[in-house]
Amino acid sequence: MEAKKYYFLESKNNVADLYIFGDITSWPWSESDVSASGIVKELQSLEVSEINVHINSYGGEVAEGLAIYNTLKNSNMKVTTVCDGFACSAASVIFMAGDERVINEASLLMIHNAWTYTSGNAEELRKAAEDLDKITQASVNAYMSRVSISEDKVRELMDNESWITADEAVEYGFATKTEKNDDDGIKQSAFGIIRNAVTKTEIAPVQQAELVVDTHALAEEVANKLSTMFETLQTPKQKHKDSTGWGIFFEGGNKE
Repeated sequence: MEAKKYYFLESKNNVADLYIFGDITSWPWSESDVSASGIVKELQSLEVSEINVHINSYGGEVAEGLAIYNTLKNSNMKVTTVCDGFACSAASVIFMAGDERVINEASLLMIHNAWTYTSGNAEELRKAAEDLDKITQASVNAYMSRVSISEDKVRELMDNESWITADEAVEYGFATKTEKNDDDGIKQSAFGIIRNAVTKTEIAPVQQAELVVDTHALAEEVANKLSTMFETLQTPKQKHKDSTGWGIFFEGGNKE
C-alpha cells in the first residue's frame, strides 16, 4: 500500500506554499516520510512566480535532498525558504535553495559530513571513503553558494556535526534573516490567524432582546474547539531507527 505523503503543496494568487515536515527518503515507509519524486513532479507543474518552502525535518538521503534543492534553485520562481523547526542534514541543503532564507528565532540548522554503511575489502573501503568525500562536496557547494564564511569554516562546522542557531545562521549567511515566534509557538500562531480571520471585519456587537454577541469571545471558543479536535486527530510519529533522531542524510545504500 502506498504511504501517505507528509508534505503539502498549494498555490493561490500566483504564490505557492510547500511544507516539508518529515524525513526525506526514497523509501517513504510512513506518512512522516517525504519522497523527492513526488515533490519534484508537483513543483515542475506549478505555474506561479513565487514559492514559500516551510521546513521542519531531520533530513534524509542526499540524492533526494539535492533533487529538491536543484529543482527549487533552478526554477523561475522567487524562492523563500523558512525553517519552522529543524532543518538538519539534507533539509539544510534544501533550505539553501531560498533567494530569501528565513529562520525562526527558536529554530536550528544542523550540518555534517556524508556517512554511509559499507563493507568489503581494503580497496572497497577506500573507494567508499572517496565517494563520501565527493558526496560531501556536493553539499559544500550548496552551502558555499549562499554563506559569507570561508569553505574551511564550512568544512569545520560539518566535521563537528554543528547545530547552528538562528543568530549564527544569519551571521554565517546560511539565513538572510530571523523571525520571532510567539511564546506559545505554532499553535498560537495558527489560532492567531483563525482569530484574525474571524474578527478582521469591524462588526459592532449585535444586540437583540438584550443579547450581546462578543465576536472576540466567539473566536476564542472556535480556536479552543479546533485545538481539541487537532489533538484528537494527531497520531504518534513513527520512531526513527537512527538513535540520534537526525534521519539518514547521506546514506549511500538503501534504507533498511
